[in-house]
Amino acid sequence: MKIILDSEQLQLTIQQLSQAIIKNYPDFNEIVIVGIQQGGVVLADELVKVLQQNIPSAIQYGQLDITFYRDDIRKQILAPDTMNIPFSIENKIVILVDDVLFTGRTIKAALDVLSDYGRPAAIELLVLIDRKEHRQFPIQATYVGVTIPTNKTDKVKLRTGEKGDMQVILL
Repeated sequence: MKIILDSEQLQLTIQQLSQAIIKNYPDFNEIVIVGIQQGGVVLADELVKVLQQNIPSAIQYGQLDITFYRDDIRKQILAPDTMNIPFSIENKIVILVDDVLFTGRTIKAALDVLSDYGRPAAIELLVLIDRKEHRQFPIQATYVGVTIPTNKTDKVKLRTGEKGDMQVILL
């Protein structure tokens, strides 16, 4: 295992990502944050905490489950994750959050789920780690924490360390 981002680097990266969003959208009235289960929600939770320290208005934040929209696990029976989007995304700018962008299949599934909830004005993607060289769909993130070169068989995970601190690990 190799640590890509330790807890301190991870917090700095989340700060930088939040500042990039605030720079683009100083007024959060038309912005909603949606984290993709599971790693995207962990990242979005931290991102929203940082944004709330810098934004005077309330932040609309939801959690998206893509279990039944995935195209790579149809033969398995899976228990769904939490789905919680307690607001309208109609004509809003949705900032979709995920931990790792790899093939693009997760994001494609998330876009399919979001289309069932309405028609946003725009959808922007925020990812902590971009594994750019393995894309299977033409999907590109608007906000990227770190782009890393990996082998296709490598696994990149957002994990909690021994002390309860988050780390990004290359397996």
